[in-house]
Amino acid sequence: MSNKPDLPALIRHLDTVLTWISLICGGAALVFMTGYSVWNVLIMRKALNSPIVGAEDLLILSLVVIVALSIPLGARTGAHIEIEVLEARMSARFAKWSMITMKLMGVVLLVIMSWRLWHSGGTASKFGETTQQLLISFEPFYYLLSVSAAIYAVVLLLDIWQLLRSNKVIALRIGTGSL
Repeated sequence: MSNKPDLPALIRHLDTVLTWISLICGGAALVFMTGYSVWNVLIMRKALNSPIVGAEDLLILSLVVIVALSIPLGARTGAHIEIEVLEARMSARFAKWSMITMKLMGVVLLVIMSWRLWHSGGTASKFGETTQQLLISFEPFYYLLSVSAAIYAVVLLLDIWQLLRSNKVIALRIGTGSL
C-alpha cells in the first residue's frame, strides 16, 4: 500500500479498509470456491457419482461477492481500463478537465446504479428473485453490489479531489509495503 505523505488521511484510511476487506472476505470466498469445487467435482461427482445439489448456485453467488469486493479496490489501484489515446496530444489543462468530466459522469452513473441495485434488493423477495436450485434470495447480493457501486462513486470523487489539488491521482499500490 502507498505510504506517501501527500495522500490525505481519508484516502489512506479508505485504502487500508478496502485492502483488508478484499483480502479477508475475497480470500475467504476464493478458498470456499476452490474447496467446494474440488469437493463437488472430484469427490462427489467423479468418485461417488452424486454431485451436490445447488453447488452451482453457491459458486455463482461466491463470484458475485468477489466481483463486488473487487470493484472499489480495482478503482483505487487503477485496474479499470482507461483509454488515453489522445491524452498525449492534449494540453495538460484540457487533459485534467476532461478527466474530471469523465469521472463526474462516472459518479452520476454509479450513483444511479447503486440506487437501482438497492431498490432491486428491496424488491427481490417480492418478485421471487432467487437462485435456481436452492432458492437463495438475491436480496443481500443486490445490497452488496449497491454498496460496492457507492464506494466506487466515493473513490471517483476522491480522485476528482486529488486532481483538483495536485493535477494527478495517486493510486493504491498493493504489494509494495506493509499494510
